[in-house]
Amino acid sequence: MYPPAPSGYAPPPERSTGVVPATSTLQEHLAGQLRRLLDAADVTCSWAQDAVRLLPALLGPAAGRPLGAGPPSPSFVSDDHSPAELSVSFAADGAPTVRVLVEPGCAEGTVADSGRAGLRALDRMATCWDVTAEPVARVADLFLPAAARGPFSLWCAMDLRRSGPPGVKVYLNPEAHGGDRAAEVVEEALTRFGFRPAWPALTARATSWCPDRGRLLFFALDLGHWQEPRVKLYIAHQGFSVEEAEAVAGLLPGGCPRSVGDFCRTVGGGAPRFDGLPLVSCLSFTRRDRERPSGHTLHVPVRDYVRDDRVARDRAAAVLGAGGAGATLLDKALTAMTSRRLSDGVGLISYVSFARSTGGPPRVTVYLSPEAYAVHPPHDPPRDTASGKRG
Repeated sequence: MYPPAPSGYAPPPERSTGVVPATSTLQEHLAGQLRRLLDAADVTCSWAQDAVRLLPALLGPAAGRPLGAGPPSPSFVSDDHSPAELSVSFAADGAPTVRVLVEPGCAEGTVADSGRAGLRALDRMATCWDVTAEPVARVADLFLPAAARGPFSLWCAMDLRRSGPPGVKVYLNPEAHGGDRAAEVVEEALTRFGFRPAWPALTARATSWCPDRGRLLFFALDLGHWQEPRVKLYIAHQGFSVEEAEAVAGLLPGGCPRSVGDFCRTVGGGAPRFDGLPLVSCLSFTRRDRERPSGHTLHVPVRDYVRDDRVARDRAAAVLGAGGAGATLLDKALTAMTSRRLSDGVGLISYVSFARSTGGPPRVTVYLSPEAYAVHPPHDPPRDTASGKRG
């Protein structure tokens, strides 16, 4: 999951070949990774197995496409245009969860058709797990118009736990009516869910981010089986410093921005400013507070600030250790995803995030690319780690 690339973007030509047979299909590749990841995290309940069986329906026509044929579209879910992403979330005092994110309309010809495919996939999940999609219908005119614009329309994710049915997440595009109307769309969407009082404080703080250094990236909804369903807003921060990331974290009442800064420095390798791929903040809102966020998550695109996945793994292990969780499950998860050496590529670990909320313990999540179509080779480390710039 990362900000859309500029129009006309093409993948870098200097890429190494992956370890996946070209004759394997997208469905086979993703299902194998998900099964192994669920086993590694000891998430073996029947609902988790349902998620594996649902993959073909969620991927649509792309499911049976051989990997050797290349990606079905320039999806930006993953760097190599894989229309999926997996992740593992860790909490020091709780069981891990496994998540799979999919772009159901990745094989469709238009953004609007992609959105319709996403709604069909959402209906499949709703039927399987007794989830209502009414919240999406409430804002369909805002995010799923007939003449939808932008690089994507609808993504959906399954949050898979050791016990209990999955939580479903939906990600929608604030720029569906054009980038110049994204703020208007988000304000109206927040209003429809009862969070209009939160908008003034958010925009007052955002004057230093937008439009040049901030982008409203996703509007997301929790559906179904959640203790506290959230409405979430993702913002990409171009060229942010650690101190600016701490300031955004300060929007969460009673939070500790310094802990976010420490996390940012560790995962970013000491970079005080992120001039490559941007940091991404997620502000979540729940019924407990209509005016202020109930949660904040900072996503650091670690792959752009390391030489290879071995370094990314070590930084992820460091923040897990600082939070009281060991790296054993992390290493099992990486083994579940690939058989290649971590030092042979970069991007398997795409993001590492740190989440805090007013109602629960902090969580660290490691985001994993399927590398279905390519493995990006290691890149030169920054000439000056403190600059945060690629060498």
